Amino acid sequence: MKILLIEDDKTLQLMMKTILEKNNYEVTVSSFGVEGINLTESNQYNLIILDMGLPDIDGMSVVKSVRSAQNETPILIVSARDGVDNKIKGLYSGADDYLTKPFDFKEFLARVDALIRRSSTSGGIKSDEVQIGDIWVNLITRDVKVANNNIILTNNEFKLLVYLIQNKNKVISRDELSEKVWGINFDTHTNFVNVYISYLRKKIKDYTKYDYIQTVRGEGFMFSTESI
Repeated sequence: MKILLIEDDKTLQLMMKTILEKNNYEVTVSSFGVEGINLTESNQYNLIILDMGLPDIDGMSVVKSVRSAQNETPILIVSARDGVDNKIKGLYSGADDYLTKPFDFKEFLARVDALIRRSSTSGGIKSDEVQIGDIWVNLITRDVKVANNNIILTNNEFKLLVYLIQNKNKVISRDELSEKVWGINFDTHTNFVNVYISYLRKKIKDYTKYDYIQTVRGEGFMFSTESI
């Protein structure tokens, strides 16, 4: 899961980044509002964490800019502005939650987890798009990105990836893949499934540290999210 952290306090920025990464989040940091807006336009994130008192523009302007671009990524405001009016303004501007500084990091993590979970189950992620870890797939355009790098897949490689993702953390036999992806329900006496798995695995591994496609000896293959 990818998080954009926009916070100009370097000490707090490092603390938040460290604790998020220890909880298996991939974190991009920025100290400026305009830079943060630009990052949201060129990258996809599961959550934006935003300070209100930035050195160039107000955090409220960042929220409004993100929402005006039809970007529905959840936004968590973290701010020293603790008045009720400030919280109301932040939420009405388009933020999803507001956490007052100083805060307990257990509560901070709980809010992060809740926002990402809520977004993934309530339509925050488009139904024609799938993102797991640093792999993003558009089911309509058939675009695929790994860690924001476009990768080119053949038709069968794309269908194979989608089927594996749809059945993530489940062992799938070669026979099942042969039937569901290629429409072949008989023994071809070839290892073509293994070959395509190898092609797909290499294209993904060129851009990520995660071992998504795993071989389960004697049983088949699994798209695993355990390493994310």
